[in-house]
Amino acid sequence: MRTRLHAARRSSWLLLAFCAIAASGGAAEPTPEEHALAPRQIGIVDVYGLNRLRADRIRRAVNIKEGTAVTPAASPSLRSAIEKRVTSVPGVERAQATLVCCENSRLILYVGVQESGAAGTPSRPAPAGAVRLDADIVQAGQEEDRAISAAVASGNASEDDSEGHSLARDPAIRAVQEHFLVYADQHVLELRAVLRDSGDAKHRALAAAVIGYVSDKQSVVDDLVYAMSDPDSDTRNNAMRTLAVFTFTVPTATRTVPRVPYEPFIALMSSLDWTDRNKASAALMGLSSHRDPALLAQLRQKALTPLVEMARWKALGHAGPALFVLGRVGGLSEEDLRNTVYRDEREPIIRAALATR
Repeated sequence: MRTRLHAARRSSWLLLAFCAIAASGGAAEPTPEEHALAPRQIGIVDVYGLNRLRADRIRRAVNIKEGTAVTPAASPSLRSAIEKRVTSVPGVERAQATLVCCENSRLILYVGVQESGAAGTPSRPAPAGAVRLDADIVQAGQEEDRAISAAVASGNASEDDSEGHSLARDPAIRAVQEHFLVYADQHVLELRAVLRDSGDAKHRALAAAVIGYVSDKQSVVDDLVYAMSDPDSDTRNNAMRTLAVFTFTVPTATRTVPRVPYEPFIALMSSLDWTDRNKASAALMGLSSHRDPALLAQLRQKALTPLVEMARWKALGHAGPALFVLGRVGGLSEEDLRNTVYRDEREPIIRAALATR
């Protein structure tokens, strides 16, 4: 079962910020079918997690030039070799390389660094329970993954998040999601049990996505926040993505926006894992839209450095959420912020945020 990484598409920034599609075209590891895909060139190499170490030193250790061609089958060994070289640099505790698709049809290579002495992101032990999802929902998840890959390839991957869950324009994806809507309400206790206790990480990851289709979304916020500390990256990713979509709910007379805590996302902004940073920044983009003074103060105190680092990533779609958050920290109006980001003028936004420290 592949990771469910399709995106909220309410703006071009969310399209890329939420869509952490890796080199295989939709998951962190290629499926057997994707091993046969033609090589793609790496168009961007970006590093993150640096406070004391110089970026050029890490780039030399990465030793991958922009323009290098990579096949899906070779990507795991390439990432492993990069991590080994970067970890050998004095002052590096751990490293993680991630290939993400795509910017102008080229891959992006992100290399994260945990410097020696830096606090890692804690996670709890993996659960070992025997509870599993029903076979039909597992099959539905697989069908949705295939439909998403086809929709992304055809450029038909837009969706509506106004109800607090994703409803795709593509009919094949939407048919599965409408099944999730029925299933989630009927099996919310099962989904909650799998998310918290299942010993199968793939089932936990799928549960983190499907549980977001429950009618009473506020009732599962705590479960999804709990899943944000799961040792499995895909489960964390899907839990954060589900919570992020909650924040884009459009309120009506009968529908309220779920209350989602911001502290867990701030804690993951310094994670070594690129998908943690990707989804956390997207969620904080939604959560900061109301400019809660307490949230903005916490961002200044605890997340300014990683936000600035992410705002300078070369792929504007991935940098966009951090830029919006920084602009709100810096007090820019929404109109000025939006126009500045659209013009790809990043440094004025960054300077405004840094001036508030």
